[in-house]
Amino acid sequence: MTASPSPHDRLARRLGLRGAVAIGLAAMIGAGVFAVWAPAAQAAGGWLLAGLAIAAAVAFANAGSTAQLAVRYPEAGGAYRYGRERLGAWPGFLAGWGFVIGKTASCAAMALTAAAYLVPLAWQKPVAIAAVVVLVGVNVLGVTRTARVASVIVSAVLAVLVVVVAAGFAAVAGVGWGVGGTAPEASLQVTDAAPGALDVYGVLQAAALVFFAFAGYARIATLGEEVREPRRTIPRAIGVAFAVVVVVYALVGTAAVGALGSDALAASVAPLVDVVAVAGWLWAEPVVRIAAGVAALGSLLALVAGVGRTSLAMARDGELPRQLTAVHPRFGVPHVAELATGAAVIVLLLVADLRGAIGFSSFGVLLYYLVANASAITQPAGERLVPRWLSWFGAVGCVVLVVTLPVASIAAGVAVLALGAAVRGIRLAVGRRSGTPED
Repeated sequence: MTASPSPHDRLARRLGLRGAVAIGLAAMIGAGVFAVWAPAAQAAGGWLLAGLAIAAAVAFANAGSTAQLAVRYPEAGGAYRYGRERLGAWPGFLAGWGFVIGKTASCAAMALTAAAYLVPLAWQKPVAIAAVVVLVGVNVLGVTRTARVASVIVSAVLAVLVVVVAAGFAAVAGVGWGVGGTAPEASLQVTDAAPGALDVYGVLQAAALVFFAFAGYARIATLGEEVREPRRTIPRAIGVAFAVVVVVYALVGTAAVGALGSDALAASVAPLVDVVAVAGWLWAEPVVRIAAGVAALGSLLALVAGVGRTSLAMARDGELPRQLTAVHPRFGVPHVAELATGAAVIVLLLVADLRGAIGFSSFGVLLYYLVANASAITQPAGERLVPRWLSWFGAVGCVVLVVTLPVASIAAGVAVLALGAAVRGIRLAVGRRSGTPED
């Protein structure tokens, strides 16, 4: 049976539609939109936009299932809570464990990514740690402050993405009205953007990579206990955030492929910087680099909020230490869970460089949404906002995409899940011997 928090331990409902949308957008329009195009183009070649379309379709199904479940269970925890309520303790635990562990590593990666864009190499680790401290502090001060900061970050990043899209279409049209110089002709090796031969596996792998850029709408669901009028606000917020991101990604992806061609895009270290360079808009290059760093900070802000709420929900059920259930009496946030998240991220920053070593996070996200879709499938007709076949499509889509991930990512994900399952199994065995019930 799920533990019910006392009124004192309940989170405060202070977040409106605009704030929920801002947090969802900050989670989605992060560093990924500046970096995902190169590995996706390596996988799909000129069929990158087909991969984007598949990712958007699967993400749409997941968003529908998530919104439907959030209406029924307007509590902290997202798919952890849904899986536990609809499918049982084990599926819920695996979804929550994969999310908390994977996204904690993602927090460290986002902090390092932001620092890499914003400061020289020697300063990167100290700046990354400082960013974690500051943004955890913002989260602890209350969800409305988190939403305000997210709104500022999203507005700035969207403005820069408009510049990138304009530069890309200008390059495609051969318009040379950029300010500050002309494009370097030899260094980028721009090629024809024709699709070329279709590689179905490559397109699906590209979809799996691009999918994670859409995954931030789950952050809205994890804040379900802090949203005003959740049964009305959460579905609207997810829908608005998702629609904005689909349009933005379609425009950015089209501009990148059109301006650079698939070969140059696949080889690019900073694809959107190269887009403005090809257009001759050299003045925009530092602006895009700064925007990428700021976007990474926006992702970090939203990630800390999501991990904290999922940790809170798991702690309420005894899946994580009970101390994480504490809610700040003034700010109404899970401050102990968020501080613990920040501490774990800082430890990771001190002992490892995770920019290239968090493949299991991708695995965990797809497992998370698989559990969400499976949970939505079990809901009766009276609770449904989307047709059952759409939830089935989302579940199958998650399985298809996860098996197309690189083998190392799948292996890391399975290892992390096995570790969590082993720890939980030992805890339950000890509990049975001492007479403590499972739930």
